[in-house]
This record gives sequence, C-alpha cells and structure tokens, in this order.
Amino acid sequence: MLQFCLKNASQRLSVNHAGAIIISPASQSATPMKPFTITPADIDRTETWLRYRKGLCDSCMGGCCSLPVEVRIDDLIRLGVADEFERDEPLKLLARRLQKQGTVQRLNQKSGVFTLSQRSNGDCLFLHPHSRRCTVYEQRPDTCRNHPQVGPRPGFCAYRRRPS
Repeated sequence: MLQFCLKNASQRLSVNHAGAIIISPASQSATPMKPFTITPADIDRTETWLRYRKGLCDSCMGGCCSLPVEVRIDDLIRLGVADEFERDEPLKLLARRLQKQGTVQRLNQKSGVFTLSQRSNGDCLFLHPHSRRCTVYEQRPDTCRNHPQVGPRPGFCAYRRRPS
C-alpha cells in the first residue's frame, strides 16, 4: 500500500486511469488548491523521479531495476555467478566467461566494475517479469542495496506505480 503524509486533513488522495496519483481538496467547501499529480517517472529523465520515501517500493513496478547495475567481484560471488577462487583470477577472464553466459554486459578494467546484462526491454536479469520483484533479493548487489542513496540522482527513485 502506498502511503503519503498529506499536509492537512482537507486533502484527498486518488489514482487516475493512467495510474498517476492525484492529491486534491477533500471536499467542495475546502480551500481550493491546485491538484498535485505524481506521474510515472521516465528512466532517462531524472528530473521526473520522485523523492524516495519509506514504503514507496511496495507499489512500484521496479523502475530502478531498469537502470544499468554496476557490480564488483564480491557481488558476483554473493549472486552465485562467480566462485571465491575466481577472486584471484584476472577479471578479464571472468568477464569473458560471464559475457558468454549472458550475465555480464561489460567490464571496466580500470575500476574493476562489471555491468550486469539487461533484458531486451531494459530490465535487470534478476527482476521477475510478472511479479516485478527481485528474484535474488537476499543476495542482491551492493548497488541495489544502497539505492536510492546512490545512483544517478541520490535520494530520488524512478517510481512507476504498479497497476491495481
């Protein structure tokens, strides 16, 4: 359930046909106010992102799971796609193996950061296509654990309301 802290009791929360959240006066006698709409975020336009609030993820389609995910060797080991002994191997060899498997898109050798592959629609490989929930939540990478405190716009998320 999505919850918002409204400024006063004279405000009402509703959802329109497109899934946008509308905040408007609760009654006709209430002081007129301009409706405030929360529209679905455009992943590529961070100015459309919503300031993160606790519980927001419960009603989201997993917008952040359509962003590129950068991981390090520790994340790959936690995910179970690399073994502990591969930590001492050249990262280039590990990257080549994981690219063949379709798990990793690329490796930045200078920083030692891998970018996980995405599905053709841009979703993370580990995002369930129907439930829109992470299939490896307990083992998820640090990038995901720290979102939205880190990322393209810290403190904000690419919120897209889950259909009712």
